[in-house]
Amino acid sequence: MPAYFDCNATTPIEPQVLNTIRHYLEIEFGNAGSRTHSYGVQALQAVQKARDQVAAVVKAKRDEVIFTSGATESNNLAILGLVKHGEITGRRHIISSLIEHKAVLEPLEALRNRGFEITLISPNSDGIIEIDQLNSALRSDTLLVSIMHVNNETGVIQPIVELAECLKDHHTFFHVDAAQGFGKVLPGLDSKRIDLISISGHKIFAPKGIGALIMRRRGYKALPLEPIMYGGGQERGLRPGTLPVHLIAGLGEAAEIAVKDNELRIQTCKKIKETILSAFMPLTPVINGVFSDTASHTLSIAFPGLDSEAVIVALKNEIALSNGSACTSSSYQPSHVLKAMQLKDDVIQGTLRLSWCHLSESVDWQLVASKIRKLM
Repeated sequence: MPAYFDCNATTPIEPQVLNTIRHYLEIEFGNAGSRTHSYGVQALQAVQKARDQVAAVVKAKRDEVIFTSGATESNNLAILGLVKHGEITGRRHIISSLIEHKAVLEPLEALRNRGFEITLISPNSDGIIEIDQLNSALRSDTLLVSIMHVNNETGVIQPIVELAECLKDHHTFFHVDAAQGFGKVLPGLDSKRIDLISISGHKIFAPKGIGALIMRRRGYKALPLEPIMYGGGQERGLRPGTLPVHLIAGLGEAAEIAVKDNELRIQTCKKIKETILSAFMPLTPVINGVFSDTASHTLSIAFPGLDSEAVIVALKNEIALSNGSACTSSSYQPSHVLKAMQLKDDVIQGTLRLSWCHLSESVDWQLVASKIRKLM
């Protein structure tokens, strides 16, 4: 098998997390909704512990964590769950950006079809959403601002602290899709001005199929979210269905380890990035995004004049990588993120996305570079 360098699509499972999952599958396998016996009590305790572990990453509270199937569902709940409040209050304007994940852009498009007005901010050429752009777009009837934390394609870290500060005197709700940054880029998400945070387990070495929406109270007041599914009343009526205790416990374990090992993981990832760049720079590539403001685990790199699909095929025995989001890779189209950055067509066409982690295997990057050179 080739070395795996597509961790932004999904990460491997941390061994300690896998042990936790197996424990709640095989031993303490009760339903957290069962009140009449110890199996249910133990399951509920595991869920509550996981709430604490997830909340601690962003300095939230236990009762502000709603478990979902992943960031896509969390994004949908955060956006579509505010529809009724927007209609009642007459606030039908939403601000987001052109570089968001489809799990944000598509719910917004659904709201556009229901009469909401959507403003999508363009990033600058480095892939950053600028504060002035947000200031200019804000209106008295703005219901929601939704800006991602770390871009899944370029790894660019958005200035969410500054964006939150921009909103401090405005009543709009602030949602951050933190699928790629939660547990990896720790500063910023603890801002009390961020109302809603979407996270996904399979981006932080937990399993697929589990995530959370963190909903911060404003003072003592809960956010006016309405459910988008019904039946059962779990998760304070916002997300029905039997809680997958083993997945939730795994997410909690992964969140706690992510904070504990954060600095070590970052240093490991930085060394990998330095090694890759050292091998690739003689090929005179283009680096997409501001290098100083990109996550340590991601590199969006272009070889103008080459076709990224051809490069991926040529490297298939050495490394598994991508040229964009896994959610849109079944039928390749030019990246909407890179197009929004107004990059040249040959740069977009020749862009590769490499993403790795502390568990990534060693790679002969000089061999990889030589294979790319042969295609030039």
